[in-house]
Amino acid sequence: MSKQQWMPVAPGVWRLTVGSPQGLTPLSWIGASPRTEALERLPQNPPPFDFSEIGLDENGSRGFVLSFPLDAEEKLYGTGLQFMRMNQRGRTRYLRVNSDPKQDTGESHAPVPFYASDRGYGVLVDSAAIVTMHLGSTMKRGDARDGQVRDRNERKGWKATLVSPRAEIVLPADGADVYVFAGPTLGEAVCRYNLFCGGGALPPKWGLGFWHRVPTLYSDSEALEEALEFRKRDYPCDVVGLEPGWHSKSYPVTYEWDKTRFPDPARFVREMDEHGFRINLWEHPYVSPDSELYAELEPLSGSHTVWGGLAPDYTVPEAAALYKEQHDKRHVEIGVSGYKLDECDGSELTNNAWMFPAHAAFPSGHDGERMRQLYGLLFQKMTDDLFRSHNRRTYGLIRASNAAASPMPYVLYSDLYDHRQFIRALGNASFSGLLWTPEVRKAKSAEDWVRRMQSVCFSPLAMLNAWGDGTKPWSYSEVEPIIRHYIKLRMRLLPYLYTAFARYKEEGVPPFRAMPLVMSREEIARAEAGGTVAGEGDILNTTDAAYGKRTSREWDDQYMVGDELLVAPLFEGESERNVLLPPGIWYGFETGDRYEGGRIVRVSADLAHIPVFVRDGAIIPTIPAAPRAPRKGETTPLQFVHFGTADGVGRLYDDDGETLDCERGAKGWWTAAVSRTPNGGYDARLSGPDDAAFAYGPVSWKLAQTSLPAE
Repeated sequence: MSKQQWMPVAPGVWRLTVGSPQGLTPLSWIGASPRTEALERLPQNPPPFDFSEIGLDENGSRGFVLSFPLDAEEKLYGTGLQFMRMNQRGRTRYLRVNSDPKQDTGESHAPVPFYASDRGYGVLVDSAAIVTMHLGSTMKRGDARDGQVRDRNERKGWKATLVSPRAEIVLPADGADVYVFAGPTLGEAVCRYNLFCGGGALPPKWGLGFWHRVPTLYSDSEALEEALEFRKRDYPCDVVGLEPGWHSKSYPVTYEWDKTRFPDPARFVREMDEHGFRINLWEHPYVSPDSELYAELEPLSGSHTVWGGLAPDYTVPEAAALYKEQHDKRHVEIGVSGYKLDECDGSELTNNAWMFPAHAAFPSGHDGERMRQLYGLLFQKMTDDLFRSHNRRTYGLIRASNAAASPMPYVLYSDLYDHRQFIRALGNASFSGLLWTPEVRKAKSAEDWVRRMQSVCFSPLAMLNAWGDGTKPWSYSEVEPIIRHYIKLRMRLLPYLYTAFARYKEEGVPPFRAMPLVMSREEIARAEAGGTVAGEGDILNTTDAAYGKRTSREWDDQYMVGDELLVAPLFEGESERNVLLPPGIWYGFETGDRYEGGRIVRVSADLAHIPVFVRDGAIIPTIPAAPRAPRKGETTPLQFVHFGTADGVGRLYDDDGETLDCERGAKGWWTAAVSRTPNGGYDARLSGPDDAAFAYGPVSWKLAQTSLPAE
């Protein structure tokens, strides 16, 4: 295919229209404008291949097949929220929205037809249809490289998946718009994708506090009593989530308050707010026959129901208007702060099957397949628009998503509960413009409880979801001080976290990043070459698969928070682990231990600590741990902590923390700098705009620290 058919559409972004794509797509539904100025600031390099190397074949009724060249060592990341592996090279990804994936097929709560390569480029298919990506998992005649075809009976090294020279993408029958994003690094390709989608989400400050979801059938008085217990026990908490019982009926839902459990919703929300708690409401898409919306939504809904409830077609403006009008009146106007949008994914991978089928018909003309792929995005956009109409930011939870979700203020979650998979998902989400919470629900032991709570406090949304188990942060009394410490530590780090999210919005840099986004292929290889870590080479597992299961370390159990902190969680039964440290000097964030980076280090930690590392020269903005996040107009003392002996530069972002005025210029960026003086001391300076919102004061400094000072 000639290069001229790939049209530049933004700095470092090219588009090819294949066929005649029809209907809504993720990009067209979200409708965000690319952040062109930020895209222009990225290096303007072409992708590491010529466009003439891309192949396109028509495949009859099956649509089109687009192929991209791969080199032998190339690694591919992304494809959305994936739980089973990080490097998708050699895998076929069937990217259908589906809940609770327990097999490594590509199906997921949030399958995104976008992959990024460690050669420094990304590929997106903008389609509401299911896309299948063969990411180096197919071989054509003549493809087998020298020595790849082996006799399994006689020769060692036989592989079930040979090294393919191409990635093949099966496009829908009507075609699709396909985009290529230049790097030149993997991280810059991902940033470019996020910026093209409109930039990342910037939550309100309260969204970065601690969340607690109460049991399903709690009443207003029970929810308030439990919330006040947080204050009595000195546990910070910003958000209380109500589960299905707040509805007059659920499964399917009415979106109306139950008059017995919540006789005066406005008073309840107001009283919770007076104590410093925001309210988040659970809901799902399927409308009960007893809902006030049912009669008007029925002709605007699909041909099939779910749990006896309507599946409205919210791509029809009249349907979306009805939903938003009712939610505005009953929820947003009385002070509700956000939603948990559950079960917009469907299920065929669990013990039960529920969802409208692919052949369902909808008034807009979309079929069930495309509606299901879009459903999570529909609700994210509608609810975000609803809060925007009040000049309010929201932050919520979502069970399904797709491409173009970077600017949506929603965090994914799952009914799965494998701790290791939860950490892997946190890293994998960062390749595809997604956010993920490794929420805590219950534990097998006090140790498991601590390790899960430590992890969630270093995630996009720190939440205890007690909807079914009734757990509290203090459920294991013997470890209460540890749990309290880490929730408070998160509160101390709010300025740092908020600044990381601001970079996500304005520069496309994910606030939580997998290791391949911060270390190059060569840096990882050099670190691993520094010594063989016992038990972490290639291992042949003959138990899980007839073809063997040869695995190698992917470093998918550690991640970066912002630019300066590296988190390496421990799991139940562990007291030590190996950590891949990027080049440079690092310190134990709480221990002060010094480490030489650019290598693998062995670290140990007692139950009271999660291994967290901070760069030499890092400057971390902190505030005192308060019961809740600072509110608009409040001023909080700020302390910059400089680590190590190297000179350092850090950034701080601030705005009012609640409204969208930041998008109209009411914001500021400040630079904190520390440098050595000729007499061996340090000079610390803070510079920035004098006329911008600044919620901090007085400002103090701690210099040349090796660990975070105690409050």
